Amino acid sequence: MSMKKLPTREQLLNPILQALVELGSSGSIEEINNRVIQNLKIPEELSIIPHIKGKEGGQTEIEYQLAWARTMLRGNGYIESSKRGVWALVDKSNTNVAEINLPTIQLSAEQKEEIEESWKSKLQKILIDKLSPDAFERLIQRFLREKGFSQVEVTGRTGDGGIDGKGIAKINGILSFHIVFQCKKYQGAVSAGHIRDFRGAMVGRTDKGLFITTGYFTRDAIKEANRDGAPTIDLIDGEKLVEKLKELSLGVNVELIEKISIDEKWFEGI
Repeated sequence: MSMKKLPTREQLLNPILQALVELGSSGSIEEINNRVIQNLKIPEELSIIPHIKGKEGGQTEIEYQLAWARTMLRGNGYIESSKRGVWALVDKSNTNVAEINLPTIQLSAEQKEEIEESWKSKLQKILIDKLSPDAFERLIQRFLREKGFSQVEVTGRTGDGGIDGKGIAKINGILSFHIVFQCKKYQGAVSAGHIRDFRGAMVGRTDKGLFITTGYFTRDAIKEANRDGAPTIDLIDGEKLVEKLKELSLGVNVELIEKISIDEKWFEGI
C-alpha cells in the first residue's frame, strides 16, 4: 500500500537510527535522509513537497522534519554531530533500534529560534533586503577572489547579455580556465529559462559558467545546468552561498571557546 502522508518527526526517530546503523554508524545529512526515504518507501510525490509552500527546489518538508528528529535524538544522547556535518551513533553497539521509544523533547525558546530562523535564513534576508545590486556584485567579486579566482571583473553594468562578471579559476595551482558568472539577487526561483539565457550569453566567450543567486534553483533549472551536450553551468544557491561566506568569515563571525578533552570511550567504540 502506498504511503498517503509523510511520517511525523516522532515516527522518524527510529528510522534515522536504523539508517545510521546501515551506514556504518555515521553518515552525512544527505546520506541519512536518502536512506530513511528509501527504507520507508516514501513516494516521490511526498518527498518533494516543499517546507515553504511555493518554494519548490528549497528545503522539503521531509528534510525539515528529519532535521527536527535529529535534534531530538541528539538532545537525548542517541546521536552526535561533528562540525563538518557528519552525524554518528553515540552507542555503536546498540543496533536494536526498533525497540527505542523516544519521547518528544521540549526545546527551549532559544533552540526553537535557532531551528526556525537559523543564521542562514537571517543572512540570506540581509543579502536580499539590505544589499543593493551593485553591493551584491562586489560581494560576489570578493567571494570569488577569496576562493582563489584571479582577474575577477564585474561587467554587469555594461549590459553584457546576462553576464555580470568574469574571472580566471585555477585548479591545484596548475590548470587555469576562464569563467563567466551571473549573480542574481532576489528571493524567488531561478528557472530553466534563466539558465538557457545565461548559456546563450556564454557562447563564444567561454565553456565554463557560474550562476550565483540568493534564491534557489528549480529542479528543471538544475537539470538544464547539467544537460548532456551543453556546457556545464555550476550553481550556487542562497543556502550554499551563505555557507561559503561563513567558511571564509566574510561578514560571519564564529565565536568558539576551545576546551580540549580526550574521550577514551569514543575510541573504544570504534
